[in-house]
Amino acid sequence: MKSRNHQPLRRFAPLRQWRITSVKLSHTALLVAFVALVTLVVASCGNGETTSGKRTIRFWHFWTESGQLAALKQVVARFEQEHNCTVELTGLSWKDGKTKLQAAFNSGEPPDVIELGSDWVAQFSSAGVLDNLVMDSMALSRFVPYSMASAMWDGKLYAYPWTLDTRVLYVNTDMLAKAGWTKDITTMDDMLAASRAVQSTGAYGFAASGADVHRLYKKILPFMWSMGGDILDANGKPVLYTPQNIKAFTMYADLARTGFMETQRELDAAFQQGKVAMWQSGSWLLTKLKATPALKFKAVLMPGDGSQPGLSFAGGEYLSVSNASKEKQTARAFVRFMSDGKNSVDFCSSFMEAGFPADKSFYLDPKLTSDPQRAVFAKQLEFARMTPVHPKWLELEALLEDAVVKVLLGEAPPEKALEAAQYEASKIM
Repeated sequence: MKSRNHQPLRRFAPLRQWRITSVKLSHTALLVAFVALVTLVVASCGNGETTSGKRTIRFWHFWTESGQLAALKQVVARFEQEHNCTVELTGLSWKDGKTKLQAAFNSGEPPDVIELGSDWVAQFSSAGVLDNLVMDSMALSRFVPYSMASAMWDGKLYAYPWTLDTRVLYVNTDMLAKAGWTKDITTMDDMLAASRAVQSTGAYGFAASGADVHRLYKKILPFMWSMGGDILDANGKPVLYTPQNIKAFTMYADLARTGFMETQRELDAAFQQGKVAMWQSGSWLLTKLKATPALKFKAVLMPGDGSQPGLSFAGGEYLSVSNASKEKQTARAFVRFMSDGKNSVDFCSSFMEAGFPADKSFYLDPKLTSDPQRAVFAKQLEFARMTPVHPKWLELEALLEDAVVKVLLGEAPPEKALEAAQYEASKIM
C-alpha cells in the first residue's frame, strides 16, 4: 500500500521540474513536450491495459485437453465480453504445475488468477501470497458447506470453490453374476464377500492402489471415514492410531488380497478391460467406460454401514487471486463469475471430468444428472468429505500412504503401521 501511495508522486515529479526549467521555451516546444509527457504518464498508469484499452488478466489453469480447453474458453469469453477485458490462459499439468506456480510466486511474477486443488489452498494462503478476498456471507452460503473449509485460512477467505468431484465404486456386473452374487453392495462386508466370491472363480475381485503417491490416500480415507476414523481431531491433533482406523486398514488389506495392486492409471485400464470386478475411481473413468459398450458395469455409492452410504473422498478446484496482481478488481470479478453456478454448470456439463459446480444450487442440475451413472456421483457428493485444512497436509498425506503400503506389502500389521504413523505425525505437528 505504501509504494502504491507514493508512486504517483514519483511519476509527476519530472513534470514539476520541467515547468521550472523550461520557462524560456517557445509555446510550440512547450505544447509538444507536454503532449509527449502526458502520453508517457497515461501509458505508465495502464497497469495491465492492452493497446485496445482492455484490461488483461492472466489465468493459470489445469484444463489442457482440447475438449476441456474449448469448454473453458467458452465460459471465459462470456466474462471477457461482459467486462470488456482479456483473459490470457496458460495451461499447467498436474505433474509439475504446483512447482511452476511456486516458482512464479518466488520470482514475483505470478498470474493474476490461479486454479488450486482443494488440498493446496492452505499451503499457498498460509504463505501470504494470495489475496484476501472480500467475504460476503450471503454469497458464500451458496456453496456446498464442506467446500468452504479449504477456501479459508485463519478466519479469512483466500479462494472461491469452483468445482467438486468425488469417487464412487465401479462394479463389473457380469463378473459378479458369474460369481453368483446378485444382491446390492451397500456395506463394507458386502464388498468383501462379493470380492471373495469373484476370487473363487479364478478372477480378480478388488483393485487396490499400491504405492501411488498423492492418490493412495484418496482410496483409504473413505474406509477410515466410513468406519468412524479420521486423521486429525477437532483440535488439529493426529488421531491415526485408533480402533476405527485399524479396522479400515484391515478391510482394505483384505480386499486387496482378493485382487491385485497397481497405480490408478493401470487399475482404470484393468477395469475397462474387464479384468477386475470392483474398483474405486472418479468420473474421468466413466467417460472411458461409455466408449466400451461390451463392458457391463454400474457405478454405485461407496458402501457404508448399511444405514447410509459410506463417506467418500471429495476433491475440488478453487480459484484464487494473487496478492501481487495489479488487476485485483478484474481478477476478483473473474473468480466470482467462474464460480457462479449458472456459469460453472455450463463448464461442467461439457465433459465428465469437470465434476460438478461447488454452487449447491446447481450440482444437481439436469444437465449433469440426466445420465443415471453420473447422477451417482452427484448423490455421493452428499456423502463425502475433504481432507483436513492444514499447511502440513502433504507431510501427513505421505505418512498415511506409507502406512498403507507397509500393510499391503505385509511389512507391518495395521496396528503397528498406524502406531508408527501416529508417532511421526505428532512430531510433524
